[in-house]
Amino acid sequence: MADKIVVQRPPKSPALAGILAFFFPFGIGAFYNRQYTKGLIYLVGFAALVTMQTTGEGQPFWGLILAGFYFYQLIEAVQDAGRINRLALEGPNVENGKIQEFPEAFRSGSIFWGIILIALGTVFLLANFEVIDYGILWDFWPLAVIGVGAKFIFDYYKNQNTK
Repeated sequence: MADKIVVQRPPKSPALAGILAFFFPFGIGAFYNRQYTKGLIYLVGFAALVTMQTTGEGQPFWGLILAGFYFYQLIEAVQDAGRINRLALEGPNVENGKIQEFPEAFRSGSIFWGIILIALGTVFLLANFEVIDYGILWDFWPLAVIGVGAKFIFDYYKNQNTK
């Protein structure tokens, strides 16, 4: 008697994850992939970006950020579903097809991201109490990009010295 070949159905459909993320860009694709924390962050981020559209200030910057967020979450939902499927094929060592919800940069032992978040929170709190003006913040936003770039360069040279 011939052995039957059992084809296992993939646990997640990348097409369905993409369709859900396309029509519901507020974290539904991540929720489908069982990445609940990421989905909740996407929900809050999407709501904040849509709210920024209603004020009319900071345009077209916030509109471009919203468009970038939309395409980012769509592409990531599809890629995560494919990654879950690949991990499921690797065998029982994978825990229910779970994948990392955040990139390694957020999980590192570096205090850089903590300092950045504390600084941003402090600046926004001061702006809420009208100690500083929000207009001044938008003049200096490129400093954040410079700081992140400097951290990447620092990490690159630190990794080169340890090899």
